[in-house]
Amino acid sequence: MEAVPFVLVALGFVVALVAVAGWRRERVRARAARSAHDRASGELRRALEASDDERRSASQILSAMTEGVLLFGADGSTRFANPAAERHLGSHPASMDALLPHRLKDAAATALATGHVTTAEAETGSPARVLRGAALPTPDGSIVLVVDDVTQTRRLEQTRRDFVGNASHELKTPAASIQAAAETIRTAASEDPSVVPRFAAQLEREAARLARIVSDLLDLSRLETGSELDQSVALDAVVRDESERFEDPAAEAGVALDVSAERVPRVRGSGRDLALLVRNLVDNAIRYTRPGGRVEVGLGSRNGEVVLTVLDTGLGIPTRDVPRIFERFYRVDRARSRETGGTGLGLSIVKHVVENHGGTIDVSSELGQGTRFEVRLPAVPTSTTGA
Repeated sequence: MEAVPFVLVALGFVVALVAVAGWRRERVRARAARSAHDRASGELRRALEASDDERRSASQILSAMTEGVLLFGADGSTRFANPAAERHLGSHPASMDALLPHRLKDAAATALATGHVTTAEAETGSPARVLRGAALPTPDGSIVLVVDDVTQTRRLEQTRRDFVGNASHELKTPAASIQAAAETIRTAASEDPSVVPRFAAQLEREAARLARIVSDLLDLSRLETGSELDQSVALDAVVRDESERFEDPAAEAGVALDVSAERVPRVRGSGRDLALLVRNLVDNAIRYTRPGGRVEVGLGSRNGEVVLTVLDTGLGIPTRDVPRIFERFYRVDRARSRETGGTGLGLSIVKHVVENHGGTIDVSSELGQGTRFEVRLPAVPTSTTGA
């Protein structure tokens, strides 16, 4: 009987051990569960933070884009529009139906109906701008519309087309005249030798004109890539040298040429290109001044700038034509330009030289009274000049 209490005590002890072991296992499980929960919470928090970062990055990217981006739902409602879209369209369309211009709305509606990428271009605003839109369907039935302003691109394309057409025409005219004169000389050499000198002179004139056109085209092409501004140029010496070249042509045209070039600060730039600038301005003034007229060339300095003026008492320029006179091959009087041997590129060359040297050019003209060109170029500071 004495063993019974001992057995009971032992059984109690075993039960206690089992209970403690179970409690420890549950505690380990609880710790593991809490650890797993903490890890899951951390991962979820990091995923949410990453998602927020991605949304912020996407928003920043879309806001910084120059292209407009709009998102339309399958029901046509506007879900998103970045700032560029509002700039291009002039408003924030509430839905696809409210989208303007109509061609862009039609492109978006077509993409929604067909599920295919659709593009369109449309003019809008004043002055007119050209907008290009690309509507892209998404798997959930939404439409992404990307809008870009292609006005400058289309203008450059038109300018290139005009240039090629004009250059071809300008080169074709003297080439045809040269060919005709050469054929006449060939036949007249045996049949009527007395006309040979006249057609030879014509051939020489047209060849010279063709050479001038090619030379101006090469100069213009070079200037469009910029000027080498590595010289300190005495513009007063350039003006005197270039003006001397036109003393005989001016006298032959019956035009008085007056030059007043005071000593001025030097200009940082290209002596070759600045000579082209002066040459074309003076040449243009003489060509468009009638016999008995006058051309005045002046050079001075004012407010840290060197100021070149070329004034003539010639034909003048109609007000409507003034904004276009620096365009390549643009002529106010085409007949007189060809008669005097002009290429139509001189003032375009002048504008490029001025811009390459960081200057400005202004034109004032009165039809029948004459024209005045004023070029302002930044002068080299005195301390730099003397260095």
